[in-house]
Amino acid sequence: MKIGLIGFGKVSKNLINLIKSQDITFITSTEKRSQSTIESIKKSGIEVADTFKEVALASDILISANSPKNAVDVAKEYGKYAKGIYLDLNNVSPDTTFKINEHVDNLVDGAVIGKIGSKNPILYLSGPNAHELEFLNEFMNIKIVSDRIGDAAILKLLRSTYTKTLSAILIESSEIAKKHDLEEDFFEILALTEGENFKEKSKSRINNTLNSKIRKSEELVEIINYFDDDELVMVKAALKKLSQ
Repeated sequence: MKIGLIGFGKVSKNLINLIKSQDITFITSTEKRSQSTIESIKKSGIEVADTFKEVALASDILISANSPKNAVDVAKEYGKYAKGIYLDLNNVSPDTTFKINEHVDNLVDGAVIGKIGSKNPILYLSGPNAHELEFLNEFMNIKIVSDRIGDAAILKLLRSTYTKTLSAILIESSEIAKKHDLEEDFFEILALTEGENFKEKSKSRINNTLNSKIRKSEELVEIINYFDDDELVMVKAALKKLSQ
């Protein structure tokens, strides 16, 4: 079996580390990739094709793991070449997932839940063909949500609604504490109720959020575009904060 990767970020790298089998080969391309991405691909040791069209044609499972703004364009360009399952792992809204479905024959809507680089993430899947990926349970936890396209995307957005809003509040609070020279005390008093290692976990969350502000802002835009506008006061505030 050959699994194609369009996109070579943290999700793709972790899948390569998790799914190890003599019967499974990963393939991607360095077409139009940055030099740093090309170096990462070379270090991974996976098969490399000249173009992503070749990747799509050669794959039994084609995985799209890009930024939300590129998800539909990738489906338009390469979905028509996918012979088997097209697994979309982009953090997009159900509306975007439905647009992707217009260009793909065998779409499975997926969401990686848990820290992307962890050893035990859970892959939530939905769609009529989701059961065809149950064999991945041998390598990671698979949860079939339903046979409806879009359900995994809804869960993905709801999780992002919570985590990214919480991150924005944490960033804002710590910045204010720092201005008052009370940053250490701020984390100390929160740790009293939030548990041990809260400071380390919080700083890791803050750094991760600040280092990927653009992508996380795109995800918040997807949330705002899909859910009821009147219910998203905190999400809008988080987007404003991360857009600064």
